Amino acid sequence: MKKTLKWTGIILVVLLAAIQAIRPARTNPPVDETKTIRANTTMSSEVAAILERACNDCHSNKTTWPWYSQVAPVSWLLVNDVNDGRKDLSLSDWGTYDPKKKARKLQKICEEVKTGGMPLKSYLVLHPAARLSDSDKQTLCDWTRQEGERVLASQ
Repeated sequence: MKKTLKWTGIILVVLLAAIQAIRPARTNPPVDETKTIRANTTMSSEVAAILERACNDCHSNKTTWPWYSQVAPVSWLLVNDVNDGRKDLSLSDWGTYDPKKKARKLQKICEEVKTGGMPLKSYLVLHPAARLSDSDKQTLCDWTRQEGERVLASQ
């Protein structure tokens, strides 16, 4: 029994070491500040602060990559989450969206925060400051509604 446990442990350590060679790209593409959500919307400093602390890591090109993002298999999950987040909504590329897409994204932001879908629970475990209070959620939803109306009116 002890011999089996010893070999199982050795195999696990070797596997863990071997998977470190598989490194997904942790990217932060250049940001054109003229295309960011901040530059292309009317938002209060309060909304900007909420987006910065709760959304930027996964939904912008300004991701702060923590040390554990270099350790497989956690790195695989983090890179995948960030890439998916940027694909779904990029605060860095907001200015490239057409007005209808902007309006849909604004509506979805409110829906996601109200239902607790965003920020992800897995993100909140290690980033408790990203947790949104009821007041934060209301602030975001009020802003998304107003901004959505402004975007559609400007068409």
